[in-house]
Amino acid sequence: MASSKHNGELRRLALSVLQPGFVGTEAPDWVLRDIGDGLASVVLFSRNIVSTEQVARLTAQLRAENPELIVAIDEEAGDVTRIESATGSSRPGNFALGTVDDTELTEAVAADLGRQLRTAGVSLDYAPSADVNSNPDNPIIGVRSFGSDPDVVSRHTTAWIRGLQSSGVAACAKHFPGHGDVAVDSHHDLPAYGAGRDEIAAQALPPFRAALAAGVRAVMSGHLLVPAYDPDLPATLSRRILRDLLRHELGFDGLVVSDAIEMGAVTRRYGIDGATVKAVAAGVDAICVGGESAEEATTELLVKALAAAVAAGELPEERLAEAAGRVREFAAWSAALRASAGGAGEAAGDGIGHLAARRAVRLTGAAREALPLTAAPHVVELAPVTNMAIGKETPWGVAGPLRERLPGTTSVRVRDEELREGTLELTSCALEPAAGRPLVVVARDAARHPWMSRALTGLTTARPDAIVVEMGLPGTTTAAPAQIFTHGASAASGVAAADVLTGRD
Repeated sequence: MASSKHNGELRRLALSVLQPGFVGTEAPDWVLRDIGDGLASVVLFSRNIVSTEQVARLTAQLRAENPELIVAIDEEAGDVTRIESATGSSRPGNFALGTVDDTELTEAVAADLGRQLRTAGVSLDYAPSADVNSNPDNPIIGVRSFGSDPDVVSRHTTAWIRGLQSSGVAACAKHFPGHGDVAVDSHHDLPAYGAGRDEIAAQALPPFRAALAAGVRAVMSGHLLVPAYDPDLPATLSRRILRDLLRHELGFDGLVVSDAIEMGAVTRRYGIDGATVKAVAAGVDAICVGGESAEEATTELLVKALAAAVAAGELPEERLAEAAGRVREFAAWSAALRASAGGAGEAAGDGIGHLAARRAVRLTGAAREALPLTAAPHVVELAPVTNMAIGKETPWGVAGPLRERLPGTTSVRVRDEELREGTLELTSCALEPAAGRPLVVVARDAARHPWMSRALTGLTTARPDAIVVEMGLPGTTTAAPAQIFTHGASAASGVAAADVLTGRD
């Protein structure tokens, strides 16, 4: 009897440290049962979302089982959006905000997002990205960062946290200790950050220190190797990084959340169950899982792995109980934060996102001379393969909003694989339809994609009057005299670019 009771308590503790995702726009029965058994958190993705109103019904259904349930979402705005994945974000992302460098504007954008999330019933947002994008070839951060200057990133991290939490939604600074200087996408393999401790302290850690000073109560670990602190284990699995650096040196006493535990950076070597056990043992309090592995079987696998690790002495029961206690404390605090926001606005939509995106647009002198467009253009959008954080289906680009302003606008979207496989001829899809008409070429992070740089060179050589709209990190990718830079590829950035192209204020 005592053993059965103890096993039941272990299951409850194990459930409480998981933040699983699920499939569907209504809560599956297994999720509701697990909440009754001790599950304290869930995380939502775009597959769970149709509208703010529908998400509000979903979160109400979930909280009927536990009023303090943590409902998390991976919503950065800009290129990484879940709540607006069907339409593209109506707000620009971090890099655009850092380019404007107006902390009051950043705070207002985050507060606007917070009101929408709170209306939907979300209590924890996995944002902001506090990473300093010091490597322009970084395949996973890029425009998700406020910039490459630690001071800029620090002050906008502070403003974002202040704005989001003023609306009743808890922020989560990520990806500790800083994911901005890597060359490998952690969704697929383990990246390394090879700087020494002094450089890390000066470059990567200031935004996290700023986040803690701003009152952030959740920090997400990054799946990257940082040999200066631990030559063997990635940060998510490293006691030296999570306990010695984050807890003791930086003084953080809030909730440590893992990045998605099914990512290749940790599962290729340890498996999803082994990575989960090692993460909790190292100091993670809540395991984010379900971006890809969203089945009941995955949750059960991790529950059993945690319980078995306690039984085998691989995971001290005291550590599991400590993690569960931090989850409970955070759940109570975040519920009080939601309640304290009161009537802080029912929904987003005050135009702050459009204003911010428009302020982030920059033009070369030649672009000013060529604008506004007076005839419907042909638009060529060069589309890279996006990383898994962004997703494949989120709308982006300039052609749609241009078509609304200039009926008769035509467009084609060119993809990497089409050019590599020789199935697409740029002359026929881009130059021939643009004969006698303006040509607008839209690129996204062209400096990081050689095929795109080559296509840009070919198009602008054939049509020197083409206007190039760069929707990612600006780079020396083309000699086109007329260029527009939006500093992000959100829907808001596309609308802002269309405003500039057509002369709309």
